[in-house]
Amino acid sequence: MKTKILLGLLLAGFTSYAQNTTEQYFKLTRAGFKEANAFETTAFVEKYFRVPGNTGFNASIHHVEAILKKAGFVEQKQNEFEAPLTYRIEKRAMKNKTWEPVDASINIIGENQPLITYKTNRNMIPINCVSTPAEGVTAEVVFLEKIIPAELDKMDLKGKILFSENNPSRLLAAAVKAGAIGVLGYSMPKYTQPEIHQSSIQFGSMRANSEVWTLLLSFAAKEKLKVACKKGATKLKVNIETKIYPSEELTVVANVKGSEKSDERFVFSAHVQEPGANDNASGVGTLAEMARLTAELYQSKKINPKRTLTFLWGDEIVSTRRYITEDTTRAKGILWGMSLDMVGEDTKKTGGSFLIEKMPDPSAIWTRGTDKHTEWGAGDVQEKDLFPHYLNDFIFDICKAQGKYANWTVNYNPFEGGSDHTPFLQNKIPGLLMWHFTDVFYHTDNDRIDKVSPTEMKNVGISALTAAYSLISADENMAASTVTQVKDDALVRLKTEFELSKKAIADGKPATEEKHIIEAWSKWYISALATINKMPVKAETTRVGSAIKVATLAIEKQTQAYLEVLK
Repeated sequence: MKTKILLGLLLAGFTSYAQNTTEQYFKLTRAGFKEANAFETTAFVEKYFRVPGNTGFNASIHHVEAILKKAGFVEQKQNEFEAPLTYRIEKRAMKNKTWEPVDASINIIGENQPLITYKTNRNMIPINCVSTPAEGVTAEVVFLEKIIPAELDKMDLKGKILFSENNPSRLLAAAVKAGAIGVLGYSMPKYTQPEIHQSSIQFGSMRANSEVWTLLLSFAAKEKLKVACKKGATKLKVNIETKIYPSEELTVVANVKGSEKSDERFVFSAHVQEPGANDNASGVGTLAEMARLTAELYQSKKINPKRTLTFLWGDEIVSTRRYITEDTTRAKGILWGMSLDMVGEDTKKTGGSFLIEKMPDPSAIWTRGTDKHTEWGAGDVQEKDLFPHYLNDFIFDICKAQGKYANWTVNYNPFEGGSDHTPFLQNKIPGLLMWHFTDVFYHTDNDRIDKVSPTEMKNVGISALTAAYSLISADENMAASTVTQVKDDALVRLKTEFELSKKAIADGKPATEEKHIIEAWSKWYISALATINKMPVKAETTRVGSAIKVATLAIEKQTQAYLEVLK
């Protein structure tokens, strides 16, 4: 733990409720987080292919509910603050029917072994795919090396199965028009290394209510089918069994009531849907253990949150966005948000790295030096979209402290979007993502429990909880130390950007552009410092404001010195 984070002092006369520093919160979370619990929940959830409203999704929700009840959370009857620890399951009618896979297989007629089966590849059935007749269907397969609409119109495809090395969605409309009965496709990005992991299939979806079914193939299966097709006429027997039925969407929300400003809160979100173990059964399991530990610490009077801590499990982005937007009064009190998504990876097996995805700062626009985007890819961030706030540096420094303590590798990436942190940011609420990437098993049916590390989930859970506990009960000491932290981080960043710009100018880049980058970083950090004023639960003096002014002057002075050199 960096010294500058440890300036909060213990109150004299330690009562049954402790006024804790970040280091004391670390001691509580390190001692109390049980990675076996997180792993057990992850293993339960990953058994299911989870789509909102289906059997697996609902079973996961109720499994979390059981953990909350056992920990001491009571079901909310009137309002969320009728007891210190409450939870509720929100139920909503679904406009569309839910879906779940049951079984599937593809057999090449004349061969003894199936080409591929659901037992080994549950992602072979896209979401919303319909069933074949119970006895299956047998038809000739047509391999299309190129998809040329004009050529397809000339072919007799009625009653046949279309096969290409493309996402099946590219052929679905043509298949319907031509009277084909099904489509086989292949769609694996390079970072999944399909030539090495030849059995992997990334899950996908198709248009609901389509009479033409589609299936996805692994690299090994599509290569074998290509060979068969090139030898001559090939017939397949295809069996698909799925369930499509009306249901309701469930979301779990649990609250630990703040003792002084219960209307202000930190919100954690972990999405339940998606079929993987790391994505995102690990987020569900980690957050469930975080909630259990929080209840234990609260009931034993080891923590006394001044603001409310909220835990949410639901449908990715949808549930988080709805939580923020459906109650404008509640939304005003959301001071921080965090998404736990793919947080349990065994990095030696997946190739991924633990990452903190930052809120939009200038690195999302000018990505250079050691900054780099993941294979997910950069978002369309412009200067008007930048989100200055101390949370980036605050969370990163806490994770680095846990990394040093536990020999845990911690990295970060510029903002990219695509998970539950996005709705927070879209509603002007500071929000970060804890995740892992680039993962060769991402979204594939090889993302199973053997790729999950209990230790990784523990490190994430400890860091996330320690940060939340620190913020929801922050005093002026915490805020003042954060000012120092952010100022120091700003000066380090400015020096880095200065060296990069100096080299860029020497290589022929316009000085005006390079100076603008320095100015953008300076402006971002100065604005981030200003947000620390709202960190303390009680602002009893002008100490924090004065510290911000001094830090701001230091950044402005250093910025000007760099700009004078970049001519």
